[in-house]
Amino acid sequence: MKKEVIYLSVLSLILTLGCFSNKSNQDAAEAPASEIEVLEDALHWYVIGDFGRNGYDGQQEVADQMQATTKILEPEFILTTGDNFYPDGVASTQDPYWISSFENVYNGFGLFVPWYAILGNHDYRGNYQAEIDYTNVSQRWNMPSQYFVKEKEEDGVTVKFVFIDTSPFEDGYYEEEKYKAVWKQDSTKQLLWMDSVLADNSADWKVVVGHHPLYSGGKRIDATKDIRGHLEKVLKKHNVDAYFAGHEHDLQHIHNPSYKTHHFISGAGSEVRPTGKMEYSLFAESQHGFATASATKEQLLVQFVSHEGEVIYKYGIKK
Repeated sequence: MKKEVIYLSVLSLILTLGCFSNKSNQDAAEAPASEIEVLEDALHWYVIGDFGRNGYDGQQEVADQMQATTKILEPEFILTTGDNFYPDGVASTQDPYWISSFENVYNGFGLFVPWYAILGNHDYRGNYQAEIDYTNVSQRWNMPSQYFVKEKEEDGVTVKFVFIDTSPFEDGYYEEEKYKAVWKQDSTKQLLWMDSVLADNSADWKVVVGHHPLYSGGKRIDATKDIRGHLEKVLKKHNVDAYFAGHEHDLQHIHNPSYKTHHFISGAGSEVRPTGKMEYSLFAESQHGFATASATKEQLLVQFVSHEGEVIYKYGIKK
């Protein structure tokens, strides 16, 4: 009982301090980007990745700009591309990181929409099951399992979202003790599941969300072979329209013209690092920020927004 009282007291203090800190940050937040394009009769969502750092390293600034942007482009939901908590995930559903790295950072009213989250490699270094179980604690956090599918509809537009767990497809992780939790995952079973759910062509758009990118011009430009070898054939076979990833701490758009899928990296939710371009790169920027996406019957529009509220890139995938 004594331990529970102490924990609740500490939690209350964190919540109180967090509220004061975030109010100050929000008061200083930039105005929403006036140049952002808002499609009519569209399904809107945000994509953010690699973010959980207790508000540091640009995380709070990005969160504040996300809130500011909701005043113009209101998301129906938010997707994460993994690495939700640094450096080693969370310990339990009661870990204070839930408060200091998520609840108190993304506390703007416009961000109280469903969050659909996936696991990144850093999440596997902690208790990954706790991130799944937090679905039963939070009204907005959604991670029902390590991989899952959701279909969304707005104004007659339907989008099938396939959320995957990419760490089991990193062959090198099976030799690293810190990723021991990955070893028991059945990657073949997941591939068969992907093949099954993506075979359904009833939605207007197919979007896959995973942590590791299949292509990158950034730090891991030479370290995407494993993921690409496992996943690219599935994306090709089922004509997936877009693949959103993180892992690289930057913003990128890559398209291999030999097949349909456009690859977007949104991993600049907190710490960023230098990036660059590769053969198929259309855009790369080392800047704190996030992605917005809007789907109509005619196009899927992706826009990268910096923490300062500048739309630094936009691209429309036409049907």
